[in-house]
Amino acid sequence: MPPFDAYPLLLTYGIRRYAFGARAIADRLGKEGLPDGVIAETWEVSDHDDEPAVVLNGAYRGRRLRELVRAFPDALVGPGWSGPHLPLLVKFLDASHRLPVHVHPDDATARARYAAPNGKDEAWHVVWAAPGASVLVGVRPGVDRGALRAAFRAGAYDDVLLRHPVAAGDTVLVPGGVLHGFGPDTLIVEVQQTSDLSESVMPDDVYGLPLAPDAWAESLERALAIATSEARPRPDAGAVVASGALRRTVGCRGERFVLERWAFSAETTTAPGEGGFVTLTNLGDAVDVEHAGGVVTLPRAASCLLPAALGEVRLRPSGGGDLVACFEPGVGAGPG
Repeated sequence: MPPFDAYPLLLTYGIRRYAFGARAIADRLGKEGLPDGVIAETWEVSDHDDEPAVVLNGAYRGRRLRELVRAFPDALVGPGWSGPHLPLLVKFLDASHRLPVHVHPDDATARARYAAPNGKDEAWHVVWAAPGASVLVGVRPGVDRGALRAAFRAGAYDDVLLRHPVAAGDTVLVPGGVLHGFGPDTLIVEVQQTSDLSESVMPDDVYGLPLAPDAWAESLERALAIATSEARPRPDAGAVVASGALRRTVGCRGERFVLERWAFSAETTTAPGEGGFVTLTNLGDAVDVEHAGGVVTLPRAASCLLPAALGEVRLRPSGGGDLVACFEPGVGAGPG
């Protein structure tokens, strides 16, 4: 097999038209090329079975990301890494309307109940939020499963879940097993483990269609069964860890991923990440990503994947540089 050709990978993205979305990804972020109608999510970097990304540029144009992950795990994901798929998934999420209250399994629950390689920790980085926007995340102290069930059947979510205000720039780290929801009037970048396992407590499905009573009851019980975490996350404005030409603000550092916001107004050189791959999601003007083999332009509201073997890159903004960078906190063996 020829050696891996390391360069920034531009990827196809998938679209989800769930009822909580609207047009914020196009209108507020300025993402071009979206079809008309409701757009709730765009899966920017995805190696999920339901939304496999395809490379759009360079030597691997037309190849599925999954093919490259399997063929070049050390060079693409990170030295010593193994697993069934790229471990992280990055998306834009438009909660112009209320996101359903739901829960994702943690790793152990995903393996035991769904025969899946991993669960879903996630983090929300708020790009835009209207005044008064908030998140529901975590169960109030002293609330038992019976009280949760009764409140969810009555639609009394605030009686049992904690609500926190959010503003642009906040990040909320949500481990698997934590009940949560947010919106309306919120737009986020989400990084998560590669999984779409979820159980909802709502009487409607994600497309806004009412569930039959028996189906709702079953869904509610499945959600309560995997709501295993007592964590009570809070929004965090982040901590600046480097300033100067490249101002790096750490939004969150979890067991599965790190999320940083990078701001820069002039050309800057960086060796991103901690030994593995890095995803870059552009919230500002177009940025040229220069590497040893050439230059790739990352447009506004687009994302790319920097392979682990790429090394140092030079970032040249066309105006104000504003990137969200996501990566694993060190490199190790993945699940599976």
